[in-house]
Amino acid sequence: MGFVKEFKEFIMRGNVMDLAVGVIIGGAFSAIVTSLVDDVIGPIIGMICGGIDFSKLAITVGSAELMVGNFIQAIINFLIVALVLFSIIKSFNKASALVKKPEAEAAPTTKVCPFCKSEIAIDATRCPHCTSEVK
Repeated sequence: MGFVKEFKEFIMRGNVMDLAVGVIIGGAFSAIVTSLVDDVIGPIIGMICGGIDFSKLAITVGSAELMVGNFIQAIINFLIVALVLFSIIKSFNKASALVKKPEAEAAPTTKVCPFCKSEIAIDATRCPHCTSEVK
């Protein structure tokens, strides 16, 4: 019974749920990026390179067929994902800096003697200048 209870507590922790949501959103985002590369960026790069369809680009070495086009598309996917994540993190850091809480003022370390108006230590019970008792 203890194992099931511990497992339930582990699953219900906020960070595990956040991770699960992140993985699901990441999968959906990956599909969007793949479509962007396959359907938009790939054809544009193909036009620039003289009509090459990168998805079908392959090199045959002996009996092996190396799918170089798929590799190029994977690199483009990675660069787009990295660029988007960089932009999101940079924006988040900029927003965090704007909302940063002001630092609390440090507690005073001195006070003024009510008799001679000299600055004395905050915890002093007698003024070192006029020797008056201070509270």
